[in-house]
Formats: sequence, C-alpha cells, structure tokens
Amino acid sequence: MNATLAAVVLSLLSAVGYATAAVAQERLASRTRPGSGVLRLLGHGAWWWAVGLNAAGALLHVAALKYGSLTLVQPLGALTLVAAVPLGARLAGRRVARTEWRGTVLTLLGLAALLLAAGGTPPHETLSLPEALGIAAVALVLVTTLVRRAGRPGARPGLRFAAASGLVSGVASALTQTVTVSVTDHTHGPAISWRTAVLALLVAAFAVGGLLLSQTAYRGGLGAPLAMVTLANPVAASVIGLALLGERLQGGAVGVLLAVVGAAAAARGVVLLTRATATTTPASHPPAAPPSPAAPGPPALQRPPAMPELPTTPATVTPRPQTPPLSSAPPAPPSVPRSAAPAPDRAPASAPLLH
Repeated sequence: MNATLAAVVLSLLSAVGYATAAVAQERLASRTRPGSGVLRLLGHGAWWWAVGLNAAGALLHVAALKYGSLTLVQPLGALTLVAAVPLGARLAGRRVARTEWRGTVLTLLGLAALLLAAGGTPPHETLSLPEALGIAAVALVLVTTLVRRAGRPGARPGLRFAAASGLVSGVASALTQTVTVSVTDHTHGPAISWRTAVLALLVAAFAVGGLLLSQTAYRGGLGAPLAMVTLANPVAASVIGLALLGERLQGGAVGVLLAVVGAAAAARGVVLLTRATATTTPASHPPAAPPSPAAPGPPALQRPPAMPELPTTPATVTPRPQTPPLSSAPPAPPSVPRSAAPAPDRAPASAPLLH
C-alpha cells in the first residue's frame, strides 16, 4: 500500500468517526439550554460519547497526515458531511430535504475539485516555533472577531461559530502534522524537545477550542454549520501548507483554476445548506398565526347600538337607624317617673261620693 492510498483510507475512517461525533453533538446541543456552560456539559453522557468519537477520528486523522499532505488529507474530511447529514435527519425522524441534498452534492463536488488540484506527496517540511506561534496568534484574532460578531443583529451565529471551529481545526491539523513529522522523522532533530512540547500544547488547546466552538455552532442545526466547518478546515490548512510548508497545487495554472472553481462550488453548497436549515428548523416549532379579524354576523345576531346615557341626579342616601345589639335576656320595661304617671279614670271605691 503506497502512501497516498494509506492517507485516503485513514481519512475515510476518520470522516466516519467525525460524522458520528457531529450528530451526537447536534443532538446534545438541541437538548441543552443556550446559556449552559462547560461544566453542565460534563454531566451529560452524550458529551463524553461525542468526545470519544472525536478522539477516535482525530487519531485516524493524525495517522493520515503522516502519509499525506495537508492539501490531500484535509479535503477528504468532506466525507463527514456525506455521512452526517443523512444520519442526523434519520435520528431526527425526518427525510433529507431536496435542498440539503443539493447543498451536500455541491459541497462535495467543490471539495473534490480541490482534492484533484492538491498534491499527494508525503510531508517533509515542518513549522518552526516562531511560525507556529504566529499562526496561533493570527487564528486567535480571527476567532475572536468571528465570535464577537456572532451576537450582532442579523448575523448567523451558527455559521460564525462553525467558521471559527473550522479555522481552529485547520490550524490544529497543520500543527499536528508538524508534531507527527518531528517525532517520526529524526532528520528534524530529537523527537522530544521544547519545540515539540510547545507545539503539542498548542495542538491540545486548538483541538479543545474547535470542539467547544462546534458544539455551540450545532445549536442552530447540523447541515449548514457542518458544511461550514468542512469548508473552513481544509481552506485554513491548505493556506498554511501552501504558504509555509512548501506544498504545491498540481497542474499549474489549470490546477489553480480548478481549485478556485471548486471553492466557489463548495461555497454555493454551504449557502444552500444554510437555506435548508433556515426552513427546516422553524418547522418543528411553527409560529403562532396572527388573529384573524372577526367576520360580521347576520343583522339579526348583531348587538343593537347602545342607548345614550341620560344624566342622573345623585340619590339622597338616608341613614338607617342603628339597631341595638341583641342579648340573651329580654329587655327590661322602661321606668316611668311618678310625676308622669297618668291619672286614674275613676276614683277609688273607698272615696266618698259628691252630690
């Protein structure tokens, strides 16, 4: 098995691992509140399942970078999109939309064109420590800009976080290739050195950052963010490989034209997947319909117009006499003074009669 074939096979297996991890991350993001922190994610078993799948894909990816250049291995990551979009739709209980298929096919055709233009020679050049630190600083500035602009009105935060994740992952791949070549190829000095240790720390930091950024990006769906990650990753890695590692495109001017056409087709596929995500995501939570104006009923059922109110005089309120409180014993008869006693109607029997 030659080096190019080994790189392709390992890249295919890595793409399957990354695709399954992306679906697991998207499912976890749909069940997690937007304000949830990293500590809350650590309590989910699905998070560790996704971390394990990403780790398996990363190990296979590192092995592929040993046998193939960045411009060869990185575009093969587009196969992650092929497996993840149908798998995500299957787990969500829906069919893959026609727009999603078109976007996926265009993205794959564009990345295939980039793959044809890429060189297949095994890597030999490595990044120096100043070059690696400079790349890390530029990537940090770009990621900070994307994350800050994600909160602006009208911005698509999922795509911005996905672009940041793809950029970070591409830089991590370039640094990983340098570490792998430095450890396995002894022509670049000792296998273990301060340079290798610093580069390994940068790889770990960028790998964790890319994982967290992609987890945030998948809250808005799977198709468009994954397509953006799949596109930004090989672009960032290929720029580093062409500019600093001595890699070249095949075919001269024709290869450059093929790479430009492929990049345009892949970008068009990302746009289609973005539209598909915008139309399928709100479908699960349809907005409430505005209240329709009430239709006038028949004349017999309409309410008659209200009569004008007549002026009224304020009524005089007569205070009610207060009733004495009730008691258990009957009230005593009122006492009458002697001077007020009435005179008898007739004299007593013992009084003498007057003539």
